[in-house]
Parts: sequence; structure tokens; C-alpha cells
Amino acid sequence: MINKIGKVTVYVQDQEQAKDFWVNKMGFVLKVEQPMGPNAKWIEVGPSEDEFTTLVLYAKSVMEQQKPSAVAHPSVLFSTTDIESAYEKMKQNGVEVDDMLRMPFGTMFSFKDQDGNDYLLREDK
Repeated sequence: MINKIGKVTVYVQDQEQAKDFWVNKMGFVLKVEQPMGPNAKWIEVGPSEDEFTTLVLYAKSVMEQQKPSAVAHPSVLFSTTDIESAYEKMKQNGVEVDDMLRMPFGTMFSFKDQDGNDYLLREDK
């Protein structure tokens, strides 16, 4: 039935600020940006050009008008093969990061985007 995760929608206050955060601080690439009516754009970013899964940076105000119950923020867990390097790079880029958690099942840390939404980055080897 399902063989891939296509898109994860992140509801944001300001699409341009969100795009700046994901592209310039997190090193993602802009995959799609196109008008979506008079007040919003459809913006997708991803870790690389080759990655299938993307984040859709959707205007929170637009979704609040369309379907208010949908605006709850999703839990998103990202993966890396070098947690130490990712942690240092995010700090250098001004991303708000929490302390590194070293657990028997893996090493990880939380970080926040431009709107204060929480994400988790976990090392997968």
C-alpha cells in the first residue's frame, strides 16, 4: 500500500521566515515555490535535491481559515549519520538547540524552528 512518506506539513506564521530558516540555517534546498491564491504560496523544502520526502511550509493563517483543527503541529524526527557535526553546525547557524541526549538506544537533541516549533534530530548509523 504505502511505500514512502511524501510530505509533512509544517504550519508557519511567516512563510518567508520559515523558508529562510530551513534553507539558510538548516541547509535544506528549495524544491517548490509557487503561488497558491492571493495570500499564500506553496513552498516545499527538503534535505537534498535527491530526497523524495519534503516539508511543506504552509501558512498557518490560511489553514486556520480552511480547517482550524488541523493546525496542531506534527512531531517530526529527523535523522543524521553524524550527530556531533549536525549539532555544532546548527549552533553556528544560530538554531536554538537543546542539550545532547545520549541514551542506550541512540543519541539525539531537540531544536526549534523560527516559530518555536520543536523537532528532534537522532543519529542513525
